[in-house]
Amino acid sequence: MIVPVILAGGSGTRLWPMSRALYPKQLINLYNEHTMLQNTLLRLSGLDGLADPVIICNENHRFMTAEQIRKIGSERFEIILEPAARNTAPAIALAALSITDKIKAESAAEPVASQEGEDPVMLVLPADHEIKNAREFQKIITAGARLAAEGKLVTFGIVPSTPETGYGYIKKGEALDCADPAFMIDRFVEKPDYDTAVRYLESGEFCWNSGMFMFQAGTFSAELEKFNPDMMEKCRKAIEKGAKDLDFFRVDKGAFEAIAEDSIDYAVMEKTDKGVVITLDAGWNDLGSFDALWQTGDKDAQNNVTSGDVLVHNVTDTYIHSDGRLVAAVGLDKFVIVDTKDAVLVAPRNQVQDVKKIVGQLKAGDREEAKTHAKVYRPWGDYETIDMADRYQVKRITVKPGAKLSLQKHYHRAEHWTVVSGSAIVTKGEEEILLKEDQSVYIPLGTLHRLENPGKIPLELIEVQSGPYLGEDDIVRFDDVYGRNK
Repeated sequence: MIVPVILAGGSGTRLWPMSRALYPKQLINLYNEHTMLQNTLLRLSGLDGLADPVIICNENHRFMTAEQIRKIGSERFEIILEPAARNTAPAIALAALSITDKIKAESAAEPVASQEGEDPVMLVLPADHEIKNAREFQKIITAGARLAAEGKLVTFGIVPSTPETGYGYIKKGEALDCADPAFMIDRFVEKPDYDTAVRYLESGEFCWNSGMFMFQAGTFSAELEKFNPDMMEKCRKAIEKGAKDLDFFRVDKGAFEAIAEDSIDYAVMEKTDKGVVITLDAGWNDLGSFDALWQTGDKDAQNNVTSGDVLVHNVTDTYIHSDGRLVAAVGLDKFVIVDTKDAVLVAPRNQVQDVKKIVGQLKAGDREEAKTHAKVYRPWGDYETIDMADRYQVKRITVKPGAKLSLQKHYHRAEHWTVVSGSAIVTKGEEEILLKEDQSVYIPLGTLHRLENPGKIPLELIEVQSGPYLGEDDIVRFDDVYGRNK
């Protein structure tokens, strides 16, 4: 049995403004109609012996993550919520412990049908990679499963095509006596400078470090216990003291936040004697920057990659993305332009790694542009700010069929709702009002209220807020079907 474990907790700061803290790159469709998370799961379709996936994500992304998985037809999965970012080693440990506990519970419930001592193989995949050749990828995954079942800790080394300075490297050691392209791991190497990367490429002895792994849950847990018992103990407490929350498993916040950040490379792979690397040449890219999006995108005759409403003249080797309005560019070479509804990024392609420094400035100034897009997603639908100024804000709200917002009130603002399409049931104090297209209702400041879509099509309405303070933290919830307390 192979259990896919999808690491979906990243923030994607180098892809700002497309990627934001509350809507990161793994939840965005960067290169086709599916999001990065969806593509990660879809490329596993058809693999033999595949169990239900386990997804590790930040608790702020839980509803979007679950919805995206369901949209590709998957109803069986487990989502483990991280209350804070602690890097890959603790995240993988949570998954390993959860998988082991599930196997034990199933064995206790059906001792005859279960396989005593079964130790399932985990396939650990970041949710933000592109892999063009899914068939070759699955072939190598099958090879990795064979080695993992023998007690090896397998990582996948990407056959390098360029002297890339943005990736870590793995030096291959002695070849294993098997039919697969597998080697003992000689050592892991940090991101090199250009000249060193050239030497690595020319030697043929190095692979890019992909961050993808395969190993038995029990084997990984034992190795982490050996090299970092404190981390393993705190992860165990985080699971033991955790609890189900609707469709999610919420680990204990205190126990998990007490864990020191560490990657699986540092915590286990650089120390174990069980590590092996299998080489993979399947059109891989981690899409960690806009330069990577340019490299892998479909190019026009002038080597430009464009998406959205874009016009160019005398522009070469450039990446341009527009979320809506027309973007026109003249006389540019090797640039990146990204236009979203609330922010524009312009940078030379060779400096896009520094986009994260802009994000740092936004965070230091507590700017909303670091956290959210103009369109904000909620479990019931979404809203988009279309105008705002002192003491008023206008939003376009969409509520999914059958969904409803929390029963709530505000201390600092009143709201006026006008239905554009669909129908709404509005709770206003003790009243319950049915609104149809072109009808409206006024919610005075301090009035208990709720919005619900009883129909079979999305409910769209315009909300006008007025008052001295219009922040999203001015919400007091009294009842919420999604279990939110703020």
